[in-house]
Amino acid sequence: MFHPSFSDSAHDPVVGQASRLFSTCLHQKHDRRDALSYQAHSRNPTTSHFDACSPARPAMLHISNAVSLTLMAFVLALDSLANVAQDAKSLTTVSFTNDIAPVLIKKCLTCHGPEKAKGGYQLHTFELMLKAGDSESSPITAGEPDESELQRRLTTADPDDRMPQKDDTLPAAQIALFARWIKEGARFDGNDPKAPLVSLVPRASHPEPPASYRFPMPVTAVAFNLDAQELAVGGYHEITIWSPTEGKLLRRIKNVAQRTQALAYQPKGSLLAAVGGAPGEAGEAALFDPVSGSLVKLLGTMSDVMLAACFSPDGSRLAAGGGDNSIHIFDIATGKEQLLIQQHADWVMALAFDGDGTHIASASRDRTARIYNSKTGELETTYNDHNTAVFGVALGSDGKRAYSAGRDRKIHLWEAKDGKKSGEIGGFDDDVVRLFFKKDNLFSCSTDKLIRQHAMPDRKLVRTYSGHKDWVHALDYHPGANRLASGSHDGEVRIWNTEDGTLLKTFVAAPGYVTAQNSK
Repeated sequence: MFHPSFSDSAHDPVVGQASRLFSTCLHQKHDRRDALSYQAHSRNPTTSHFDACSPARPAMLHISNAVSLTLMAFVLALDSLANVAQDAKSLTTVSFTNDIAPVLIKKCLTCHGPEKAKGGYQLHTFELMLKAGDSESSPITAGEPDESELQRRLTTADPDDRMPQKDDTLPAAQIALFARWIKEGARFDGNDPKAPLVSLVPRASHPEPPASYRFPMPVTAVAFNLDAQELAVGGYHEITIWSPTEGKLLRRIKNVAQRTQALAYQPKGSLLAAVGGAPGEAGEAALFDPVSGSLVKLLGTMSDVMLAACFSPDGSRLAAGGGDNSIHIFDIATGKEQLLIQQHADWVMALAFDGDGTHIASASRDRTARIYNSKTGELETTYNDHNTAVFGVALGSDGKRAYSAGRDRKIHLWEAKDGKKSGEIGGFDDDVVRLFFKKDNLFSCSTDKLIRQHAMPDRKLVRTYSGHKDWVHALDYHPGANRLASGSHDGEVRIWNTEDGTLLKTFVAAPGYVTAQNSK
């Protein structure tokens, strides 16, 4: 049933008409106030029902029937108005941004996005969506759904042609919506037809995280705050804040992307940057107030999950990269994207600024590591010697030496200026997934379940941190406090003293989850 909100009556003529009708009913009811009062005073004080001999009974029945008929008329009127409202809604123009783009993002981008163009067709922007793929048939013929290849693919019974493939057919209502949109002229109601579809759709609130985790989530991101008194950890639709000394949960930041892949506290500032998303669907870069947990700015939404983030040394810019093969550099003060660097042919796995923020390095699954001018985005150096996926990258404090590592199980040392290899560090038993350079210390973590600390520039192994029982994905180092945090695939976080390698604390970063050790 249609339930009007009277506060909306001034804005919605249908609701307004229903409100006026309801008001009329109320006035009719109040006009009978005296008769109802008389009826109440005619009660037999010794019984819960009206006295059969009371003169109020006929009046009561008459008034009750009148009110019932009035209310019934009101209900029927509301239902009629609801149908009118529904019919009016069905006659409104279909919005590409609100009605069509969300379906394309959820159902089509995995196969027809920036990384994969099945059948030679891409639709991660409106401009590309209008271009034919290998079939050379026009995807959209404005005004003619039956002449549009996209509509044919949505409705065909041939499983080899139907879209989306390897998934359920779209509901009939959504298919009809596409047909109406095309029939109405396939209008674009966004700001920029070249912009990624995900940037056109208003950000909806993310789902609530689990109240209690039934099992731990892999820890893919950790970050110390500026005084190392708190540690941020990526969770499921949340960021959890922990005491690194006690291993206790301090608070939970909600309204976060599905998985957080990288975290960074703003140098000389008060913000916490988080990037992540859902693979193959969407990614985002966002700024949070780590104390209140509020979302301060959504810097950008991308066509695929974001995997890496880092602040410039002065905290004025944030670089983010990921599954869209791109590097996005945002101005923190305005929240606007300053640069979009599209040099990689595969996922951007890691990013690092140099000491003065003039250059930024990237690592990619396309088997290269690269260095750019962070002001102009100009590519200055490409390192090609890995011959396999590169997962981690770091720059020395002076920006002259670069470090990269990945699936070849070693760290490469090379000159930032010309990309010439100057050495390597071996001894890893599996992929090296992350590098972190600070104060002449190079930290690395690996799927061999170990963390290693090397002194630079002599490459001396200072210490190996062991004890994790699963792949180690996440690292952060706070030189002022001599603290190292690591996170592994089984949800475990470990806090270490880097002066002597002592393990200070171990906890599972899953609120409400009870480990066997804690249950004893």
